[in-house]
Amino acid sequence: MTATDIKNFTTEDLLDKVQANAEELFRSGTYFCSEAVLQTINEFLGTPYPKDVVKLASGFPIGMGKSGCLCGAVSGGQMALGMVYGRVEGEAMQEKMFEESKALHDYIMSEYKSNCCRVITRQWAGDNFKSPERKEHCITITGKVARWVANELIADGKVEVEAE
Repeated sequence: MTATDIKNFTTEDLLDKVQANAEELFRSGTYFCSEAVLQTINEFLGTPYPKDVVKLASGFPIGMGKSGCLCGAVSGGQMALGMVYGRVEGEAMQEKMFEESKALHDYIMSEYKSNCCRVITRQWAGDNFKSPERKEHCITITGKVARWVANELIADGKVEVEAE
């Protein structure tokens, strides 16, 4: 997906493509949840960061290094939001960063009643991520987070798509 491609899609078609891309990166084993979200959004933005930026997300899968804490997809989504709303040394913090970060948190809370990997996946507790059902559940969350982030960036005018 390139920045040029983005302008050839309607918002809904583009969001479907973003979601499918993140899900396929996870499903194929190319990346885990956090990495798939970050990579997908980097591509969605036209790859403003080198492809190896995905390494920053490698410690977050399965709730931060398999600890079961914060959902890796949410971690990846937070990093992806930082690609657009984050700051560098000397810059003031954009209030929008906090607003979007909280909104992502609240979105996952409304969907799953938690942001905690072990809670969101509790029905598969003890399977150490081995069941195909758990993997599919996490793939779905990964796609939803990537879609949510992309939608927010479109809504905020950070990414332009074809007029509806």
